[in-house]
Amino acid sequence: MRPLLKSALTNAKVILRPLDAKDEPLLRPIAAEKELWEYGLSDLSLPGKLRRYIEKALQARDEGTCAVWTIIDRSSGNVAGCTRLGEISWDDERGQIGWTWIGKDFQGTGLNRAAKYEILRFGFEVLRLNRIELKADERNIRSRKAILNIGAIEEGTLRQHMKTHDGFLRNTVFYSILRSEWQHVKEEFFGDLDL
Repeated sequence: MRPLLKSALTNAKVILRPLDAKDEPLLRPIAAEKELWEYGLSDLSLPGKLRRYIEKALQARDEGTCAVWTIIDRSSGNVAGCTRLGEISWDDERGQIGWTWIGKDFQGTGLNRAAKYEILRFGFEVLRLNRIELKADERNIRSRKAILNIGAIEEGTLRQHMKTHDGFLRNTVFYSILRSEWQHVKEEFFGDLDL
């Protein structure tokens, strides 16, 4: 399965290109947008943080526990951000979509939704995972709405679960989609996508 973790995913709206260390200069202007890290566990706008983030992501991919992509807006060809399917447990047939950050110029364009569709399709139909999780800071209403709008089911909140980059102990809301739900989710929540 490890070679599959370097797969490119694409549709009419988005190209998900496997992350490469050479992408750092392309991602740096987006990572510099401080508002992206308001609820973040890390602040990738700080010196050296983006490089370390990329190194850790590539290491996890090499270990077979994540697929990580540079997000490219297909219509313009511009780099828009980064995302991944991580914390893959092959024994449990489970993974988590997250670590997604998209520049403000691409927010609200449908790019994130198109990317999530490709990652869900890849996770369920190619990797044959049974469960894909998503989680969000309880305070991040925008992310929580976006997660519900792709058909994920809210499962509950873990109190003071994770520490953000500024030291705040956040409550984390968990969501999931199961492989048995994927066909319905695909039709109901992504059927209008022109892919």
